[in-house]
Amino acid sequence: MNADPAAQRRLLDLADTDAELDRTAHRRRTLAELAEIAGLEAQLRARRDAVIAADTLISDLDRDSRRLETEIEAVRAREDRDRNLLKQGVGARQVSDLEHELDTLQRRQAALEDDLLELMERRENADADAAKAREALAATEAQLADATGRRDAAFTELDDLVRRRTADRAALTAELPADLLTLYDRIRAQKGTGAALLRSRRCGACRLELDRSALVKLRDAAPDAVLRCEECGVVLIRTPQSGL
Repeated sequence: MNADPAAQRRLLDLADTDAELDRTAHRRRTLAELAEIAGLEAQLRARRDAVIAADTLISDLDRDSRRLETEIEAVRAREDRDRNLLKQGVGARQVSDLEHELDTLQRRQAALEDDLLELMERRENADADAAKAREALAATEAQLADATGRRDAAFTELDDLVRRRTADRAALTAELPADLLTLYDRIRAQKGTGAALLRSRRCGACRLELDRSALVKLRDAAPDAVLRCEECGVVLIRTPQSGL
């Protein structure tokens, strides 16, 4: 294949543009904010679960407290009934039974009140834990919002760069012969780079110094001949800096 040397040199500009587009795409995929956001999202799920667990515990404690309060009220009502019976005057056997029952009810009430006090203390601790869980959740939400904002700002910057470089690429490809561009694109798809400068007898793509026989072929080739690196296959662009 032959192509005007000036057109071949424009392949270097195209290769630089494509390399920058590749670097931009890589940077978009590997932004530090992406890993940070993933970590914060996992942390956010855990902290939401912690809030739910804290609220569930409080709900359970409240339910148990209401049950104990109901039992205490029932015991007190039974005590009042027994005391009223004693005041009304009953037989000696009933008095003994009522007094025994009152003693049992008092012990039961004391035990229930102790349980209720313990639940109230647990409820107080649960409230404190729930408040801490909500604070932690709010902090993580704020961190996630900040990281998301930084990611979006970086995306906007990178997307703008891609738009500009894509426009540059379109302008460059419009000036290139179709067969030369097709060759360049095919090599780039296979190798990652389509063209490179031959500088000081070294390929700019694979960085290897060409052997003497390859250099002789390059030197003796016509100026418009499209030549490729024998090592990596990219189009080699010859200039006065090539050392031929």
